[in-house]
Amino acid sequence: MANQEHLVLLKAGAVTWTEWRKKNPEIQPDLSAANLQGDNLRGADLQGVNLSKVDLTNGLLVRANLSNAELSGANLYKALLIEANLTATNLSVANLSGAILSQADLSDANLIGADLSEANLTGATIAHANLIGTDLKGANLRDADLDAAKLIRANLCFANLIEANLIAADLGEASLYGAEMLGAYLYKTDLYKANLTKAHLSGAYLLSANLNEADLSQADLSWTNLRRANLAGANLRKANLRGADLRGANLSGVNFQEAIMPDSSKHN
Repeated sequence: MANQEHLVLLKAGAVTWTEWRKKNPEIQPDLSAANLQGDNLRGADLQGVNLSKVDLTNGLLVRANLSNAELSGANLYKALLIEANLTATNLSVANLSGAILSQADLSDANLIGADLSEANLTGATIAHANLIGTDLKGANLRDADLDAAKLIRANLCFANLIEANLIAADLGEASLYGAEMLGAYLYKTDLYKANLTKAHLSGAYLLSANLNEADLSQADLSWTNLRRANLAGANLRKANLRGADLRGANLSGVNFQEAIMPDSSKHN
């Protein structure tokens, strides 16, 4: 439970809270399980604060500093976290459904099992974050930086990943059904056994990507760079590969049934 003294100081406003934190740097504030629904915490210094299981539904946290904070199990439904600092923050099993996190920094954050469905993460930095089993269904990740992020078994159905950076990310067994991935950067990305059925990957950069046993049935792979990609055992039934570059790709055991193939010069 929240320390009542800490809660009173926070409720007194940003100036009072900030001054108290500066004077008492050794104190680790405890606001766990507090009801902060709709509270205005714009720009607040919440670095390292215990906010586990807190209710911040519709909270205003624009440019707030939540780095290294404990937010496991917190409710941040539809919270405004634009440009917030969430580096190395623990958000495991947190509810961030419908939250606005555009331009937020989530580098090295723990988002295991979190609900980010329909969240707005445009331009967010999520590099090296742990998103194993995270629900990102319908999330907007356009232009997001997911460099080397762990997205194993994540749900990215219908997510917007247009021009997102997924270089060296691990998307093993992730669900990307119907995802928008036009122009996405997937260099050396691991998509082992990923479900990319009906995904839109036109113009995506898949150089040296691992698509071993991935399901790409009915996917749009037109004009993609698949050079040296591992497509062994992949399902490309009814996929569109018009203009795709498959030079040096591993195509052993690929199902090309009813697929639209590129011209021969680009898959020799």
